[in-house]
Amino acid sequence: MAGIAGIAQAGKTTEVNRMLDMLSHRGSCLREVFEVEGVTFGATAPASQATSISRPHNVVRDYAGYGHYAQAHASPNGFELRRDPLGVAPLYYGQTGDGARCFASEVKALLGIAGNILELPPGSFYDGQRIVLHFRLEPLPLLNEPPEQIAAELGIRLSQAVQSCVQPDLFGAWLSGGLDSSALVALARPWTQVLHTFAGGVADAPDLQYARVVSEFVGTEHHETVLSIQDMLRVLPEVIYHLESFDALLVRSSIINYLVAKQASDFVPAVLSGEGGDELFAGYEYLKSLAKEDLSAELLDIMGRLHNTALQRVDRCASAHGLVAHTCFLDPTVVELALRIPVEFKLRGTVEKWILRQPLKGLLPESVLQRTKSKFWQGAGVGDLLADHAEIIITNDDFRRERRLPNGWGLNSKEELLYYRLFCEHFGEVGDLRWMGRTKGSP
Repeated sequence: MAGIAGIAQAGKTTEVNRMLDMLSHRGSCLREVFEVEGVTFGATAPASQATSISRPHNVVRDYAGYGHYAQAHASPNGFELRRDPLGVAPLYYGQTGDGARCFASEVKALLGIAGNILELPPGSFYDGQRIVLHFRLEPLPLLNEPPEQIAAELGIRLSQAVQSCVQPDLFGAWLSGGLDSSALVALARPWTQVLHTFAGGVADAPDLQYARVVSEFVGTEHHETVLSIQDMLRVLPEVIYHLESFDALLVRSSIINYLVAKQASDFVPAVLSGEGGDELFAGYEYLKSLAKEDLSAELLDIMGRLHNTALQRVDRCASAHGLVAHTCFLDPTVVELALRIPVEFKLRGTVEKWILRQPLKGLLPESVLQRTKSKFWQGAGVGDLLADHAEIIITNDDFRRERRLPNGWGLNSKEELLYYRLFCEHFGEVGDLRWMGRTKGSP
């Protein structure tokens, strides 16, 4: 993903270049800083995102297709910010010490020069005075068509979303062997000369085994990243630096993803990522315990949190290595259809994502088509390895003394305290953390 930054003052080229230095991992093939209407804008981008700079229109943006973007453009009041409906692309803003508004794709580019840092909410527009929603996740009228017809339409839309981003000569996909990533691989393969797939986990992890099955069935150039707990601990500080978070579940789920993204960047400029499928089609195990009348609202709620959960993981793990990740399940046409599908077709009895499985019959091995959902860090074999390590190095007294943060937040576990300590090594004890999202239910 591209990196964008700016300050609502002229003559700030040096400062904006320093901000871009903090974002250079997001792509360094294209970099430019320019001034327009009293604003200093900057962008750094991989070659595949050359449209991130649009000087004739006074716009800088992080854009990866499907209407997924974060952008800033000049206005009479300095600059205006806009973010895509689901928050696939990150965007933050604040105010410099001398009162100038500023923005950046990641918080690390703002820390040290700005205070009052906030995250621009998904689907919103900010003119410097107020935030206005231009999109709101809401229930849509439900379809009355038979499930066979709905499933066929879903297959068409998802296939079109994949085709719209696939590059036939050099392209890749993250492949966990779960239903979502496997679906995208199966749909992409006919449109590529060679499709590279990338899987990761500890030795004998279920994800590695299922990914091999999919790769052999579909016919991909397959790559594996096999890790030990020592490998995870080695990269843990890097992961937290790029995530800008110490949220335990987010960090835990990102370590494998981070290393798989690193390997992928050696082969391809862009990958497919299956994020969004579980939220759209009721893929999580806990959803089975909810009353049917509560399921739609819960799906909307977790969709609305994606920007601080799975999408933050995808963006930061990919961008850390200059990689572009395409989230085809979140193509607007797919999302619109999914929001209209009755919940009884998503969770049918005890079968999660039932409607999604229908158009994939014949495209995937039966064992994969019927595979039940496992959390990313579970399927990759991470399990409680990191939590067990934290138990060894953090005492009960340490946890009691340090679990309450200066801003009043509480840490959930010793594992999260371990991550918080590493976070502070990078960023210091940041008192104002309003820009940081946390797992639902955190104290």
